[in-house]
Amino acid sequence: MVKKIFAQTYLWVLLLLLYAPIIIIVIYSFTEAKVLGNWTGFSTKLYSSLLVTSSHHSLMNALMNTLTIAFIAATASTLLGSITAIGIYNLKARSKKAIGFVNSIPILNGDIITGISLFLLFVSLGISQGYVTVVLAHITFCTPYVVLSVLPRLKQMNPNIYEAALDLGATPMQALRKVIIPEIRPGMISGFMLAITLSIDDFAVTVFTIGNQGLETLSTYIYADARKGGLTPELRPLSTIIFVVVLALLIIINHRAGKAKQQE
Repeated sequence: MVKKIFAQTYLWVLLLLLYAPIIIIVIYSFTEAKVLGNWTGFSTKLYSSLLVTSSHHSLMNALMNTLTIAFIAATASTLLGSITAIGIYNLKARSKKAIGFVNSIPILNGDIITGISLFLLFVSLGISQGYVTVVLAHITFCTPYVVLSVLPRLKQMNPNIYEAALDLGATPMQALRKVIIPEIRPGMISGFMLAITLSIDDFAVTVFTIGNQGLETLSTYIYADARKGGLTPELRPLSTIIFVVVLALLIIINHRAGKAKQQE
């Protein structure tokens, strides 16, 4: 009994430590105070101010850049990662282990090392840094995560159904589209969501590949804003909106996955 109470208390304390900063940001997004921690009464002025693009043009530009880069990078890395996972799954055991180890290196590697490596690569190839290099960099570090999301679904799949589809007259492309992709779709969705989250959250790789053409993402904007001596108050409602949207998407995806398992 004591162990159970201790375990539950530990769990709730851990959850409180994890979510307390987010809860504080959500609470203080409903006040006009410029300094976080100074409550001046309930107000939605920061939300209305955030939606007025003319007053926070650079912030909204940074947000749009972040979202478009994340979407492009997540889409490309999901396609590349899914194809790579299928290729790894069909290798022999020794080759599969070796490629799996190589795929894990970018994940275990520090972001700053990845950023410096990509920076040197683009410089050596004479590629001017900007929007394209940031997208390529994000695809590079997101793809291994997608591979790890898709591989477990392939291992759970019955390998005979692909061969059965070929025996029944399906072409390899048709079998891939109608048999394998439906089986690995949950892993692809999980990988896509993870890639979007990683891309939005990234700073180290972005700052090394963004160049000096004036391009800003949300992470670089917040970094530059913090160096000026404080954060723009409208970042609080923006953070709240992003958190709520991501939370809603996760609930919907998990709900649909639960319904699919029940139908099986």
